[in-house]
Amino acid sequence: MFRTPLNLFRTLAIAEAVSWTLLIGGLILRAVADLPVAVTIGGGIHGFVFLAYGATAVLVALNQRWGLGPAALAIVSAVIPYATVPTEIWLHRTGRLRGAWRLDETADPRDRRPIDRLLRFFLRRPWALAGALVAVVALVFVVLLIVGPPGGKG
Repeated sequence: MFRTPLNLFRTLAIAEAVSWTLLIGGLILRAVADLPVAVTIGGGIHGFVFLAYGATAVLVALNQRWGLGPAALAIVSAVIPYATVPTEIWLHRTGRLRGAWRLDETADPRDRRPIDRLLRFFLRRPWALAGALVAVVALVFVVLLIVGPPGGKG
């Protein structure tokens, strides 16, 4: 399903935009129909997808060897409602999402860096990569749930 970085990044960029819709819909339902559970549900889904998108942006940035600018833009775009979609379009149009997963070492000296070796290790084992990403995202999600929402529970 996610045979290329483009497919994975595009899927998560769209999912992040959809999760913003769920959160905003929940906020509207809380205000109009006095349904605070709508924010709990929409916010929970949005929070998890937000973190998954961030992890995906880091993974794809490493694989595609983006500089700090495009990587930061991809990650920060999740903070602005619906900005992940135009960000994905820009990254695609500028060729930053072109190519395959880097599964094998090449003559490029950057392929000998520990982070690149670790990336190839996990990319060759997609189930281990998925499990590790889900575990990290779930751990961060639980920690953030314990800490509480931005601005407190008021």
